[in-house]
Amino acid sequence: MSLSGKKILIAVSGGIAAYKIHFLIRDFVKKGAEIQVIMTPDAENFVTKLSISTLSKKPVYTDFYSDNGTWNSHVEMALWADVMIVTPCTANTLAKMVHGMCDNLVIATYMSAKCPVFIAPAMDLDMYAHPSTKKNLELAESFKHIIIPAENGELASGLIGQGRMAEPETIAKRIEDFFNSTIEKTLEGKTVLITAGPTYEALDPVRFIGNHSSGKMGFSLAEEASKRGAKVILISGPSSQIINDKNVELHKVTSAKEMLAKVFEFYDTIDIGIASAAVADYAPKEVAKEKIKKNDDNPTIELIKNPDILKTMGEKKTHQFLVGFALETQNEEENAKGKLEKKNLDMIVLNSLRDEGAGFKNDTNKIKIFTKTGKKEFTLKSKEDVAKDILDFVEVQLLK
Repeated sequence: MSLSGKKILIAVSGGIAAYKIHFLIRDFVKKGAEIQVIMTPDAENFVTKLSISTLSKKPVYTDFYSDNGTWNSHVEMALWADVMIVTPCTANTLAKMVHGMCDNLVIATYMSAKCPVFIAPAMDLDMYAHPSTKKNLELAESFKHIIIPAENGELASGLIGQGRMAEPETIAKRIEDFFNSTIEKTLEGKTVLITAGPTYEALDPVRFIGNHSSGKMGFSLAEEASKRGAKVILISGPSSQIINDKNVELHKVTSAKEMLAKVFEFYDTIDIGIASAAVADYAPKEVAKEKIKKNDDNPTIELIKNPDILKTMGEKKTHQFLVGFALETQNEEENAKGKLEKKNLDMIVLNSLRDEGAGFKNDTNKIKIFTKTGKKEFTLKSKEDVAKDILDFVEVQLLK
């Protein structure tokens, strides 16, 4: 996600629209952002510190000093933030911002900010249409601040018109678009094929052989490649992960044979192949047409080898840059290097189930990357950040 790990400073001023801030904070937190909220003293008439701190998971500040006398440094908060959002921004707060009337923590923090500033105004329609408000918004834009205009609708006064604060989903979308637009399109013009998730090999109509892969790593790679401008073909086994990106073409499969067939529908047209799927090595030789009933016997299931998708990709490689994954529990490096050679890969990503927080189902991963000429180790990170590390490494290799 584009908001994962982003530091967002939200400044709330004293307007009735402040009640919407709870929905915005919850959305940001769900998308992986780190939130710090500050408020003007008047904002406490509309929302409580307790409710906001519960959602943001951080203390909320309204003054330069806490009750215990601790100094709340506006400078540190301003420098911490990747972006600052003033929402709702009342006519009073807007005027103070653009004219430097520094009489509260919000304005002091704003005046110390080096990051991009977003302003979501909210006020009654006559106030929003007043020449002074229009001039102040123009001044804010001249400071390179980004205005998220008020919307039309029913206002607290009972009037209907423009002045209603933009909906939380609109504000969140603008912030996400901002972060997406700042990512350099280093893979523009490239087509990237990614496999993700497990495969399920049927025993009967209701049972299967599979593994615990969630698909998170592959989906994170797809999102990151898309942000970098690539056309992405994502082939996923059974997974609960979702992706909403026009540059990502998602194909769902179930078995290893289905995944192999789907991969080679596109393989000749791609520039980069990343095989992160945890494909089942074996499948039942015979699949029962009806559900296998429990009885006193100990059933025997004969297994046969599944096609080795990654090895086949390596054998048929012409121009593609090919990346494999190795999840190991013993002799990790030796096994990873062996796969790199045997499967004709350009690089392989190793993760070990011995590393806490790595492997299946976790939101984090710890990897080592091997090429034919060396290796690089990484610390435990979110899978979104691991995806960035992997694609950064791919891009460096492509330049060689």
